[in-house]
Amino acid sequence: SENGVNFDTLRQLLGDESVLDDGEEKYGLNWHGKKKARQIALTTSTGTLLPCPDESVDWDKTQNLFIEGDNLEVLKLLQKSYANKVKMIYIDPPYNTGGEFIYPDNFQENLDTYLKYTGQVDDEGMRLSSNTESTGRKHTNWMNMMYPRLKLAKSLLKHDGLIFISIDDNEVQNLRLICDEIFGSENFVDPIIWKKRYGGGAKEKFLVALHEYTLVYCKDKASLENLYIPLSEEAIKRYYKSKDENVAIRGAYRTHPLEAMKSFDTRENLNFAIPAPDGTEVWPKRQWRWGPERAEEALQNNEIEFSKNSSDEWVLASKQYLKNENGEVRKTKPFSIIDDVYTQHGTNEIVDIFGNAKIFGFPKPSELLVKLITIGLNYSKEDIVLDFFAGSASTAHAVLKLNSKDQGNRRYILVQLPEPCDEKSDAYKAGYKTIADIGKDRIRKSIDLVKSVDGRASTDFGFKVFKLSNSNIQAWNPDRGDIEESLLSHEEHLVEGRTEQDVLYELLLKRGVDLAVQIESREVASKNIYSIGYGVMFACLDESITKDQVEDIAQGIVGWYGELAPNSDTHVFFRDSAFRDDVSKTNMAAILEQNGITHVRSL
Repeated sequence: SENGVNFDTLRQLLGDESVLDDGEEKYGLNWHGKKKARQIALTTSTGTLLPCPDESVDWDKTQNLFIEGDNLEVLKLLQKSYANKVKMIYIDPPYNTGGEFIYPDNFQENLDTYLKYTGQVDDEGMRLSSNTESTGRKHTNWMNMMYPRLKLAKSLLKHDGLIFISIDDNEVQNLRLICDEIFGSENFVDPIIWKKRYGGGAKEKFLVALHEYTLVYCKDKASLENLYIPLSEEAIKRYYKSKDENVAIRGAYRTHPLEAMKSFDTRENLNFAIPAPDGTEVWPKRQWRWGPERAEEALQNNEIEFSKNSSDEWVLASKQYLKNENGEVRKTKPFSIIDDVYTQHGTNEIVDIFGNAKIFGFPKPSELLVKLITIGLNYSKEDIVLDFFAGSASTAHAVLKLNSKDQGNRRYILVQLPEPCDEKSDAYKAGYKTIADIGKDRIRKSIDLVKSVDGRASTDFGFKVFKLSNSNIQAWNPDRGDIEESLLSHEEHLVEGRTEQDVLYELLLKRGVDLAVQIESREVASKNIYSIGYGVMFACLDESITKDQVEDIAQGIVGWYGELAPNSDTHVFFRDSAFRDDVSKTNMAAILEQNGITHVRSL
């Protein structure tokens, strides 16, 4: 087994019956570290997400997010704001083929490990470990990495939400078992087989591997509606060729035999005569697919096509129009095989965007993501797509293409670890220090590319950048030997050097507010007052508020509040250290409470 010989199993194989204990045998998935991995998903993150407007595009208006950080910590931080709100998750995690993914050495101190890894605190040369065969626990390390992330991801999904996970044969069995446990085997939808290349394989020793998998699970199959996708242009041209007097409204049509197949159950009421154009009666050899009432309705609407076979017998076929009575184009069921998008297409996109295929190896083609997102959102144009193994940001590119094509308002949230690029790599030489840098620039360049092809004014061509870091609020770690000094040193609760905007977005996370929420600001008494979500929350985070400014600031909030719809849960936040005396703080709270704002909080 991994990391050595399982001596109990060896003794059993050698016939030692003393080690047999049927009571320990039960169906389930177990591995070294599973209990810890499960516990990690339950621990609260002590981090926050710092806003980076300078690295963003259209910061004030966009609804899209790119978060740079360890996805385990980020998923924890997103729980309050996005629980049960994500319609689709797509991830392309490491395939565990040997040494290509990194993970924190100490899961219990994940944020601290990440801060050291990214140089935000002194790392003393510490790096994240690469998962290789030599670690002795190749599979368990991968499963310990995946388990808590999928556990957290499930809680972000809507009840009818779907998760799509790309994988190959290295871990597909383990991934299936993990997902069966987390999502429930009853919520497994299907595996999608992706034929990723045309052929080749001269270097293969055995079979030529042409495919990968995308496992599809839903959060609650009882809430999931039937899945449909648009008909392709190729299918429309190939099948919908015939036209009649309904073509202006319903488009061309294709036909299906009205005679029922042998697989249909025998029903007497489906055996009846249908009048032909020459007045004769046409009887089925066995039975029709439709009943008498549906057939009569179809005759009245000219939805049955009559033709003669070689024996001069009438043959009946039903017409299937391209559009329904309202002019909407027919939908079709998605297939579980994708065989018209290849890995080479993803490489070509990297060349088109960056001018060098070596900037990022083996990216998922955006057209593959377009197909998966079309299935996952099931015709919705408004929902959120989350990808927490973002890589080169193919998911963002796909969402951009879809929104530009049909004027949709789909949103994306991408998360990517700032994994360093090798200093000898083409990416590093091109100025990209990390994989996250590549992803962000891929989005910027994709925006320009999509705009040049099919840019629409209504499309959201922006994204907000956030970076994982330690909390803006200092942890309370008192010196038991000098409590007085500990109290004095903790008079300022906020980390030195953090901006008002940094603190504001941590408040959004703690209050469960969408990070893309509308934020407005006004200056009152030389202080910035922020209104979040049209009055869901207010904040004045200035470092100093004098007693002479209290009345003006309070009235400024009250006046603003009066312009908005009343909200009994509205909160107002101030820095505790901003008030130089308790009287000023009390007066501020009293004025606000007199005007219906009862939740006044200090940081």
